[in-house]
Amino acid sequence: MPFAFGLFSFFEQVARVKSGVETVRPFHLGRSISMTGLFFLKGYREMLKRIEPVKVICYSEPFSEMQGDIIHVDYELSGWKYQNKNHENLSRNYKDAIIIYKTMVQPDYVFSAISKGSGSAYGGKWKPKKPEDERFFGEPNTIKTFYFKYRIDVKYGDDGRAIKERHYTDHFYPKYHSNPHDHMIRWNNPIGYPEPTNEINYWDNVPEFKYYKGEGYLMEKDTAIVKRNSLEENRFKTISDFKWCMKFHGEVEFEWKGNLYTIVHVDNKTVISVGCYEKDGKYYNVNTDKEHTSSDELWGDTAEEILEYNVGGDKLRDVITQVKVWARTI
Repeated sequence: MPFAFGLFSFFEQVARVKSGVETVRPFHLGRSISMTGLFFLKGYREMLKRIEPVKVICYSEPFSEMQGDIIHVDYELSGWKYQNKNHENLSRNYKDAIIIYKTMVQPDYVFSAISKGSGSAYGGKWKPKKPEDERFFGEPNTIKTFYFKYRIDVKYGDDGRAIKERHYTDHFYPKYHSNPHDHMIRWNNPIGYPEPTNEINYWDNVPEFKYYKGEGYLMEKDTAIVKRNSLEENRFKTISDFKWCMKFHGEVEFEWKGNLYTIVHVDNKTVISVGCYEKDGKYYNVNTDKEHTSSDELWGDTAEEILEYNVGGDKLRDVITQVKVWARTI
C-alpha cells in the first residue's frame, strides 16, 4: 500500500526525528481515485496548506493530482528483500523514483535521499490541468497562435511539444520585459513538465516568429480558439501551488485590494512589483500614476522571499490564495 508524508521544514524535521521528539507519520492512499482517494486528496491539500512542507516523500507512484515537491520512492525495491541486491542492477528497474537502502538508522538515509533531489511538482507524468496549459502540445513542426488575456505564439518540435513561445505583452513590467518577448521551453525534468526559460527581450528589432526545417520548408501557421482559464482555475489553491508556479518560471498578473501586481523572472531572479507603464522614458506605478521606484518591487532568489512582499498592507504569504489572478503562464 503506497503512502506519503510531508516535512514541516527539512532541517527542523531532521532534528526532531534524531532527537526522538517526533516520528514521521505516513498518510496511506490507494492507487485509483475512489471516494477514499478523493478524501485523501482533500486531506493532502489541507496538509500542504497548513504545514507548507519543503518536500513530500511518496512511497509508490503518486497520484497525478498530488501537488508539492514530491520525492517518488520505489516502494517495492526499497523493501528489505532487495537490500542485498546489486545497486547497479536495481537502478535499472525504476523510473523517476529513488530507492532507499536500509540501515540500522533509516531516517538519516531518508533525508540524504531527499537532498539528492528527484522531486517533482506532480507525482505522475504531467498532463495539462487547465485550458491554457493545453497550448504546450500541438501538431509537430507547426506554429499556433492563441488568444488568452494576451496573444501567445507557440512553436512545436518534431514530437509535438512546445519548444518556444512568444508573449505579446510586457506583463505590466516594461522596465525589464519587452513586448513581445520569447521563452524557450525545456522538458528535461523527470516528469516531462514544460519549463519556460528566462525571457528573451527584443528592445529594438523583433525577429519574425518562424522556423525553417530544411531547404524550402516553412512551418505551417494556424490560429487556435481555446477556452481561457477561469479565475478559479488561475487561483493559487495553496502556498505550495504558488511555489510550484515560481519553480517553473511562471509569470503572474494579479490584483489585490484593487491594485495590480506582476511577477516575472529576470536574470535568474524572481521579481514582484506593482504594475507599471512607460511614459516619456520614465516608469510609473499603474495604480497611483506616481513614478515607479525600487521600493515598489522586490527581487528574490526563492519563492519564500517573494512571499514576504507587502501587497496593500498584507504579506503576500497571508493572501496568496485569495488574490485575483488575472493571468499566469503556467
